[in-house]
Amino acid sequence: MTNWRQNTGEGDIGDIREAIPPFAETGGDGREGMDSFEETESIRLEMEKAAAPGGNNGENEVSPSIDRVLERLKEECGLDTSFDVVVREMTLGGRRTALLHMNGLVKDQLLTEVLERLTYLHPDAVSADALHDFFRYYVPAIQVKIESDWNKLVTASLSGNAVLFIEGEPAALMIDAKNFPTRSPEEPSLERVVRGSRDGFTETLMTNVSLVRRRLRDPRLRYEVVQIGKRTKTDVCIAYIDDIVDRRLLESIRDKIKQVEIDGIPLADKQLEEATVKRGWNPFPLVRYSERPDVVAAHLLEGNVTVFVDTSPSVMILPTTFFDLMQHAEENRQTPFMGTYLRWVRFIGVLASLFLMPLWFLLVLEPGMVPPGMAFIGPNETGDIPLVMQFVLAEIGVDLMRMASVHTPSPLATAMSLIAAILIGDVAVKTGLFVNEVILYMAVAAIGMFATPSYELGLANRIVRLLLIIAVALFRAPGLIVVTTLIFIMLVTMRSFNRPYMWPFIPFDLRSMANFLIRPPVLQNRMRPNLLRPQQRDKMPRTD
Repeated sequence: MTNWRQNTGEGDIGDIREAIPPFAETGGDGREGMDSFEETESIRLEMEKAAAPGGNNGENEVSPSIDRVLERLKEECGLDTSFDVVVREMTLGGRRTALLHMNGLVKDQLLTEVLERLTYLHPDAVSADALHDFFRYYVPAIQVKIESDWNKLVTASLSGNAVLFIEGEPAALMIDAKNFPTRSPEEPSLERVVRGSRDGFTETLMTNVSLVRRRLRDPRLRYEVVQIGKRTKTDVCIAYIDDIVDRRLLESIRDKIKQVEIDGIPLADKQLEEATVKRGWNPFPLVRYSERPDVVAAHLLEGNVTVFVDTSPSVMILPTTFFDLMQHAEENRQTPFMGTYLRWVRFIGVLASLFLMPLWFLLVLEPGMVPPGMAFIGPNETGDIPLVMQFVLAEIGVDLMRMASVHTPSPLATAMSLIAAILIGDVAVKTGLFVNEVILYMAVAAIGMFATPSYELGLANRIVRLLLIIAVALFRAPGLIVVTTLIFIMLVTMRSFNRPYMWPFIPFDLRSMANFLIRPPVLQNRMRPNLLRPQQRDKMPRTD
């Protein structure tokens, strides 16, 4: 087929219009050249649906009148009121048309090329079935769809698509011309690694799924999209590998997401988590978040389900356990020996952040419990403020410094650290308000909290530490034992999408527990976790 631009030569507009429709050169009505192209079944069904008088009910119908369409756009979408709602009216092929799009959300160059192509249409090149002609022959875009539902057309335009209305047609063409404002992928600040990829998720859904697809070139990788929110209509993508994922788990997650009835989720994944998981006032996270495409791809291969939410750079990994939240990508970027070492250092830091301060406080209150050879434990001076209040004030002070660091401009962050370390810490000890040991153990606990891979788990551990300190202040050793036991029982009874939260410790799974304590070599880690109940247990074929 000859390219229409090559046919134009140096002639005038009349010559160009005669040359542009390459299939209009065979005579007759100008369309015999395309008669050999049979309509596909999907196109025929779309056309029948659009033309059916009872295809839509009431307000969902698309009016064949362009004037009525424009009036409705003024009423419902704020045409001529909102500056970003744009309608371009033109006469193409003898038919009055209106192109609706949102300024800033579409590719101007693509729409310009579409309109440029359509301006060369002869009126006699368009049959009475103009919608089909535009769709099948004349709109040079990759993704084009016929739609007769008004609400879907409006939502599509608000999502970045262009909508072409044609006079006399009870449907319109949706042209995918999305061009969202976005940023380049960069390494997530909460999941940095020494070795490994430096790309991370962004706020654009299409970019995020592409980063995972690049790593998983599996034809059985599935991306299902649903819209959540009556007003926001936020795109939510459910990702899984079809021949690995547990079907019951997938159906449970899919049903919970589709059952969400809410005005919108402008805060994206966190609001969706609250609407689906419904953990109430429980501080422990039942969902794992990641901003790294390699981490998400690895969990999909294990049999997890991941949930992408448009406008969020974080991806939910479902289900999760307490021990999953304690693992970091850096451990798998080192040798098995060093990965195991780093994992144990992290465990020790997290345990110290939980129990070091309550245990030290207990030994101060109960000197008879101090083991022989550890008489150095305990402050020489108690300070002007009771120890329990010193711990509480120190916790609040660390939280204030953390929040201040988030809101402090980068050039001032160093100055703020000096103020916190010298003016607050040193002066507070010298004036007798705090004792040195409280500042020391608080610093160790803060380091352990920041070493926790999951930010949400670190915050939950901080609440547990405060509860243990208060229990020790009120009831001494029995308080520490009782509160620790109650928190452990609560963790054991928790479930993440009907999976035990403390697996593989309770219920006990020896192989999985060993894989958690010791980072195994890749070729020795052949089985997927029992927790996920995958369709395929083996990760790789066994060799004799």
